[in-house]
Amino acid sequence: MKRLAALVAAAITLPLAGTGPAHADPPPPTGAGAQWIDRTTLAWPKGLGDPAQPHRLLHDGGSFTLTAAPGGLTPAQRAKYPHLAGYDAYRINATPAQERTALQGALTAAAGNVTTGVQTPGVLDDLYAAAAAKAPLGPSFRNGRPTLSVWAPTARRVALELDGRTVPMRRDDAGGVWSATGTRDWTGKSYRYAVTVHAPAAGGVVTNLVTDPYSTALTADSARSLVTDLADPALAPPGWRGLRKPKAVPLRDAQIQELHIRDFSNSGQGRSGYLAFTDRTSPGMRHLTALAAAGTSYVHLLPAFDFATVPERRADQAVPPCDLAALPAGSDRQQECVRGTAARDAYNWGYDPLHYTVPEGSYASDPDGPGRTREFREMVQGLAGAGLRTVMDVVYNHTAAAGQDDKSVLDRIVPGYYQRLMDDGSVATSTCCAGTAPEHAMMGKLVVDSVVTWAKEYKVDGFRFDLMGHHPKANILAVRKALDALTPAKDGVDGKAVILYGEGWNFGEAANDARFVQATQKNMAGTGIATFSDRARDAVRGGGPFDADPRMQGFASGLLTDPNAAPQGTPAEQRARLLHDQDLLKVGLTGNLAGYRFTDSGGRGVRGADVDYNGQPAGYAVAPGDALAYADAHDNETLYDALAFKLPQSTPPADRARMQVLAMATAALSQGPALSQAGTDRLRSKSLDRNSYDSGDWFNAIHWDCADGNGFGRGLPPARDNEAKWSYARPLLADPALKAGCGPVEAASAAYRDLLRIRTTEKAFGLATTEAVQAALSFPLSGPDETPGVVTMRLGDLVVVFNATPQPQDQRIAALSGTPYALHPVQASGADTAVKAAAYAPATGTFTVPARTVAVFKAG
Repeated sequence: MKRLAALVAAAITLPLAGTGPAHADPPPPTGAGAQWIDRTTLAWPKGLGDPAQPHRLLHDGGSFTLTAAPGGLTPAQRAKYPHLAGYDAYRINATPAQERTALQGALTAAAGNVTTGVQTPGVLDDLYAAAAAKAPLGPSFRNGRPTLSVWAPTARRVALELDGRTVPMRRDDAGGVWSATGTRDWTGKSYRYAVTVHAPAAGGVVTNLVTDPYSTALTADSARSLVTDLADPALAPPGWRGLRKPKAVPLRDAQIQELHIRDFSNSGQGRSGYLAFTDRTSPGMRHLTALAAAGTSYVHLLPAFDFATVPERRADQAVPPCDLAALPAGSDRQQECVRGTAARDAYNWGYDPLHYTVPEGSYASDPDGPGRTREFREMVQGLAGAGLRTVMDVVYNHTAAAGQDDKSVLDRIVPGYYQRLMDDGSVATSTCCAGTAPEHAMMGKLVVDSVVTWAKEYKVDGFRFDLMGHHPKANILAVRKALDALTPAKDGVDGKAVILYGEGWNFGEAANDARFVQATQKNMAGTGIATFSDRARDAVRGGGPFDADPRMQGFASGLLTDPNAAPQGTPAEQRARLLHDQDLLKVGLTGNLAGYRFTDSGGRGVRGADVDYNGQPAGYAVAPGDALAYADAHDNETLYDALAFKLPQSTPPADRARMQVLAMATAALSQGPALSQAGTDRLRSKSLDRNSYDSGDWFNAIHWDCADGNGFGRGLPPARDNEAKWSYARPLLADPALKAGCGPVEAASAAYRDLLRIRTTEKAFGLATTEAVQAALSFPLSGPDETPGVVTMRLGDLVVVFNATPQPQDQRIAALSGTPYALHPVQASGADTAVKAAAYAPATGTFTVPARTVAVFKAG
């Protein structure tokens, strides 16, 4: 270590020769407003300093002269950096070799006495990315000999700390990649990189001891990386190589269960973590198997990569020190007790990435070593055996931390590169955390490489991108292209069968394509990559996820037809809003197609794109499969909890269950894929918690045994995100009638499975084009006279009636008079006794549907 310290000290004093005359030291820079965007250009904010003063780029060995470029940035530069289009441009007078050396130290842009720091990702891409993009990073093996490689172009030195000794690494000047090749006995040893680099967050040169961002295995609590070959047969459970998956279905037909591993495995089951999915006899696996038999095709796992916030050793995990079950249903004491251990317990959703391509250790029976790889694979095997393919929730849009934080990996290796920086040089945090920059070549490469590793080495069948709108569209398309290149013969998987979808929300510093063409809802249409659709979700539930008053009603929560006590306008205003919600629902049932033409509730001929959703087009999809339908997910209140707020408090549990099934049906019976949160078919509650990411097992558990209730009434939800709604929540939680018992729970689950069987056996629900949907699907009663609270859809030889009202409803379609219809055989022989009262009168073409029921009729 003394030798390493001496080398570091020597590196700090290395001169930079021939880079310009010396000048008096300017004052310390404020922020980092200048951006070095390529080898020849510095983008300079207008109004910063006096344009008449000499401009310089100062570095540790002197300075580079800057020359103003008439007209500012070139058209190509503006296209690449649209948020810098109004900046001035200065040409840099330096050779590539001089620039590479300068980038290893502090940089300051100066105009007279005005100084600012300098952002460098653009020039790093220009100088290094072409070569680095081709380099294998992390551990790679050839004839059993490992090579460890890390991209660190601005580092003055990188050494490998391997199993307690220091090994020098060699730098490739073209790509900025440092590597070291070892002997076979390196395998299984722990390592870190000692990266000597100038870190603006530290104010100077530091030596950071950092794990490998391309780690394939880790010690407990991510303390060190492990030299691990994922092709090692010891890490493959029996049968892994020849694992047979359930047949892939097109994305437009996917029926997805969104599931958190701890929620699933810590709810009264024998095994926990990954291994819970290997016990076919557990309540959770029996339920997943039943859903698969009914038509569910994928299980979507909330983040299962290595994340930062959970102690991985079970002995280190805290538990709330209270008798939570003994406390009153509407008390604030449960959440207070849970909050006291939240930072140290075993629970987190995991949206705080630490290492993107290693399974999370807290879900493994032993987090210390590569055994978590084997157990993750056993989980995938277990799901496949139950008839389900596996989707991973991936979170490449941010990291757990940035700068010199202990939980920062990328930013301590190449400071200021992997994180997206605002115009002043601060790290963007619109994603909640330290945002990443997949628009930079090497962050984009990391995304692609990581996804390919999960698909190839873990046989993951799909990926859900968290906050996908913060990615460039080009990055997500690069992922698609890389997956498409995987073949069973070459890679053991068919990459073209891997599905991709994500959150295409448009917000933050990247909004409205400010920095690049984003992977948002409208931009991803037509790519075969789906985005979550919030249009029908809000129409069905009522209001929006951020309403101050959670009682705002919608189609499936009683707006107008079963009003609660909230002030929601006059009956006429409620009727107008309900009919507009029905138009949004109709667009959703088409798969959110922009070009689908129909008659809206006002009697106007419109396209899906003409229907308004908060100032945006409701329809944005080019084809079914572009939009993913859902009524609830892990974010915001569960569907049961949303309905608890919105339905009149006196609504009986059996009727709540029926409204839950009806709301789920609007997604399941739409064109395109649909997602449901695990447990929703069993009326799952989180005791009204709208953001349970750190609320522990108490609020998040799935109650597989209905005798234990459904999770409702376990105390007021945590104050952190819910206190403003406690006044609405307290009387509901204290009402024992809102705790769903076994009757409603089992009835809802069975009725939902019946609807899944219809969805996945009737080909009309899986149409491939807008033209096919236009020809087969219609809303024959849509118009000014349609029934508020009822949507009637004709689809090929099917008629589907969604009756959200508390009364039976007759829906007469005169054009069908004389055509024989009967209740669909699945429902006619199914679990829901109420729907069996649905009737059809062929003489008049009248369909009669019981209250709070979705009925599917089939022509005979």
